[in-house]
Amino acid sequence: MTARTSSAPAVDAVPAPPAAGRPRAPRPRRATSPSRHGARLASAAALVVVALAFVVPLAWILLASVDPDATVSVGLPSEPTADNYRAVLTPELTARPLLNSLVVSGATALVTVLVATLAAYPLSRYRMRFNRAFMHTILFGSCLPVTAVMVPVYALFVALGMLDSIPGTVFFLAATSLPMAVWMTKNFMDSVPISLEEAAWVDGAGSMQALRRIVIPLMRPGLAVVFIFVFTQAWGNFFVPFVLLLDPAKQPAAVSIYTFFGTNGAVAYGQLAAFSVLYSLPVLALYLVVQRLAGGSFALAGSVKG
Repeated sequence: MTARTSSAPAVDAVPAPPAAGRPRAPRPRRATSPSRHGARLASAAALVVVALAFVVPLAWILLASVDPDATVSVGLPSEPTADNYRAVLTPELTARPLLNSLVVSGATALVTVLVATLAAYPLSRYRMRFNRAFMHTILFGSCLPVTAVMVPVYALFVALGMLDSIPGTVFFLAATSLPMAVWMTKNFMDSVPISLEEAAWVDGAGSMQALRRIVIPLMRPGLAVVFIFVFTQAWGNFFVPFVLLLDPAKQPAAVSIYTFFGTNGAVAYGQLAAFSVLYSLPVLALYLVVQRLAGGSFALAGSVKG
């Protein structure tokens, strides 16, 4: 008799699971290449250097502001005191200059954001031949140093009778901030889908109505970024107010800080540090307020159906 062969397919052998008490062999660790290890060390060293560049001046400002015998070196105060803050908290030294800075910087930021939004809208929504050339011209304008044009600007302000004028200074600061503000606003506006405006146009809304009711609410975080960017630039600008504002009662805090630099190289370091702390508080408060009012991100989720 011949043996009958089975036609069933062969089943692959499944390895038996390891015994319960048998330990598993450890996986081999991947060897880190020397070049990758060196790159990590270099990155960590660069981060430490950058952190020290920011932390050391900040530590000097905070420590010197409560040190009655503050010097240019960083050190712990022997007897911390608030005398430096009491010395600078006067209407002439702090209140009036900070108020002037708020007026100049806030008006500059408002004018710049308004004009930049109106200028960025056609650049973002309409296809024109000179769009690329116009954007490149704006980029060139943002690289032009203000000091290169201050001589003709000063002569122009004298001829127009706008010297020592806060509105004139505001308009000039807004003009110098517009190139970068238009560039940033246009990029933020490109993120808003045009289909939302088209739906508003179908319902009878005009271009300005669609911009005011649809585009601007959806790009509030972007406008907040532009506002803070322009505000901080105007807040820390020393050269333009120093040239265009002659009356000490109209000068902002960035110019009045020279009060703490005496003659023959004498500097009141403690009062200078206290004034610097007070000088930075409005900007921090503005950042927190604008961030809370503008929201964290663009509210575009679910607004466009596929």
